[in-house]
Amino acid sequence: MIPLRFKARSHAMLNKYLTGESIDYRQVISLFFPILIDQAFLVGLSLVNTAMISSSGVAAVSAVSMVDSLNLLLVNVFVALATGGTVVVAQYKGSGNDKMVSKAAAASVTTVTLLGLILSLFVLLFYHPILKFLFGTADPEVFTHAGTYLVGSGLSYLGIAFKEAVNGALRGIGKTRVTLGLSLIMNLTYVLLNFIFVHFMDMGVLGLSVAVNISRYLAAGCALYYLLRLDANLRIQLKDLLDWNFSMFKKIMFIGLPFAAEQVFFNGGKMLTQIYIVSLGTYAIATNAISSVFAMLLQIPSIALSTALVTVVGQCIGRGSIQDARKFTRSFLWLSSGSLVLTGLLLLPFFKPLVSLFHPPAEIMDDLYLIMLVNMLVQIPLWSISFLLPGALRAAGDSRFTSITAMLTMWLFRVVLGYVFGITLGYGVFGVWAAMQLEWGVRGAIFLWRYRGEGWYKHRLVDAASKK
Repeated sequence: MIPLRFKARSHAMLNKYLTGESIDYRQVISLFFPILIDQAFLVGLSLVNTAMISSSGVAAVSAVSMVDSLNLLLVNVFVALATGGTVVVAQYKGSGNDKMVSKAAAASVTTVTLLGLILSLFVLLFYHPILKFLFGTADPEVFTHAGTYLVGSGLSYLGIAFKEAVNGALRGIGKTRVTLGLSLIMNLTYVLLNFIFVHFMDMGVLGLSVAVNISRYLAAGCALYYLLRLDANLRIQLKDLLDWNFSMFKKIMFIGLPFAAEQVFFNGGKMLTQIYIVSLGTYAIATNAISSVFAMLLQIPSIALSTALVTVVGQCIGRGSIQDARKFTRSFLWLSSGSLVLTGLLLLPFFKPLVSLFHPPAEIMDDLYLIMLVNMLVQIPLWSISFLLPGALRAAGDSRFTSITAMLTMWLFRVVLGYVFGITLGYGVFGVWAAMQLEWGVRGAIFLWRYRGEGWYKHRLVDAASKK
């Protein structure tokens, strides 16, 4: 009796908060869980890789952390444009226009892959001036490791761009199990090769660079094979990827370009704060790097919810159901905040065993614990409205407002106050993190104000497309 009653209540709750006209709670769950597993593997494997490279010394960890801040910027540009494809594909899917779904997916893959090639060539040609500009004050050993890792990363951009483009298109139609498979292929291969090259062969940062290239191009090859041979939904042929659909390109760029610009400015600001931290010394760099990994661990379910919400809201908008878009956004916000509480309670008892994976100097242990504890508490009320909510606005076509808001708050609060708190007032890494958390609150308040209005869902991407 009790299990049946619990099942009935659960069914009623899920119907109330996670079911709408265009999508029900079963579809939401099937969309979310593969993304959650993917995100868990992505962050978990990143933790393992950082722990493995830490065996090569603090200088190697610092170099990888520094270059990864640039890698994050560039890879997020690929993801931003791929998200433009996700939104357009999802809206066409919601409207029932399968022919335009296929065209949008092909245009997205072509656009993002071309950008990956351009950025790869740029980094390879100008890697030394880039390093000199960003990390010129770093120790010589750190600088040498950073050069090796940046060249290796630059060679891999084309592979990761293609894979992210395919993943974006597949997420738009809800095929997250396939995106999970592609991500697992890439990340598990990466860890296995890191274990061989870094741990057994003692190749250090060079081994990390070789591993990232093999894993990313293997995933890209699998994505291409799936798209052309196995997929029965998008129905893309090789000639479609070589065709330039300018009309569809404009629609994807309407969403993707402001988001890409946001990623450049946002992550550029994070890199500038990284420069502040570099000037504070190698221990400060290591403290920031390890703390960032812990922050990502706490955010795994919330990031997965944010990714899933783009598809859900996009399909609701494509169907014309604003009420459902609002409903799902509210539900996802509460789920995200609840998940941050849960992950914090689960991770806190394991702080010391997890930190020991990085072999940190004893001098930074207290700093690591304090940053983790404060960040865990602050992000519960602030992270979701700052990062999940703009995903919903963007899925409705409100990309320009969300991007401008994110760029302005990033530079006016996190960058400027990060320098004031961290350098001018002498609070170091603590000051930089405090400025970041303050910025979450400011931009989250702006996004809440926007969401409560009507302007965010007035963009009609699908209607404009269907007239052509």
